[in-house]
Amino acid sequence: MLQVQIFRKKVEATDILSFELRALGTDELPPFSAGAHIDVHMPNGITRQYSLCNSPEERHRYVIGVLKDPASRGGSISMHSDLCVGGLITISEPRNLFPLHESGDKHLLFAGGIGITPILAMAHTLHQRGADFELHYCYRASDRAAFIDYLKTADFSDCVYLHDDSGPDDQRINAHELLANPQPDAHLYVCGPGGFMNYILEAAAEHRWPEPQVHREFFAAGPVSHDGDQPFEVELAKSGQVFEIPADRTVFEVLDECGIEIPSSCEQGVCGSCITRVLQGIPDHRDQFMTVAEHARNDQFTPCCSRSKSSRLVLDL
Repeated sequence: MLQVQIFRKKVEATDILSFELRALGTDELPPFSAGAHIDVHMPNGITRQYSLCNSPEERHRYVIGVLKDPASRGGSISMHSDLCVGGLITISEPRNLFPLHESGDKHLLFAGGIGITPILAMAHTLHQRGADFELHYCYRASDRAAFIDYLKTADFSDCVYLHDDSGPDDQRINAHELLANPQPDAHLYVCGPGGFMNYILEAAAEHRWPEPQVHREFFAAGPVSHDGDQPFEVELAKSGQVFEIPADRTVFEVLDECGIEIPSSCEQGVCGSCITRVLQGIPDHRDQFMTVAEHARNDQFTPCCSRSKSSRLVLDL
């Protein structure tokens, strides 16, 4: 864990603030790569994950963007209301579950709303590499576009395409046109609200983009119906312990309560932190982190949200 100071708190758009976090004293912060995020431990006891959006070459600061979500469970509201410039806050070291593909010849970056945060860090890195890339940023209205002034004046502004949903039709995004001809060494990255993500990903699938060339990061899980959920058993292969998972509880909740530690972060199936190897049984995948091909292999699952189609899952724990 790291303790950092809030050096700047700035309004970036309606309901979106940026926070510049700096190391105490003159110490540099741990390095990070484009697409990385940090866990922020808030005064109210809630922990949330926020993507780093500044250049990874900057070692003196981390910059995050935070949308005040009307459906917040207390995280974003606390960030907006409780944190002040000069205050101290505890964060984790950066982790990256949404990295740039090192060998791609062409990179297409798609961001919707607050999803610009990891995409912005990617643009910094690709520009510094001299890579061929495009950044397409979509937003509902100009007052809700985070970092818009920076994007218009950045060194890589000639690679930025802005798509205002409230503007003229000719500048709105057409994913089918942009993704119509996938190239062997092109990579696609997408981050934003669920509807936007699905639109881009469905267009990529329709135009037969290979899954290894499509990279995504969801910020929140979509709605999941729990009608028909049934209890099942989980067996831990290393100890032989067996646990009953009730219909209204997750594997993570039951194991955590019994002192079985599993790394966890989002608890919604979007970050991949808790992925656990499955040795026997058939998972009922409910995450948005793994690909269709990874789901089909049924050799791992996310205990924070996924369940079981079989009566028992044997886990590599």
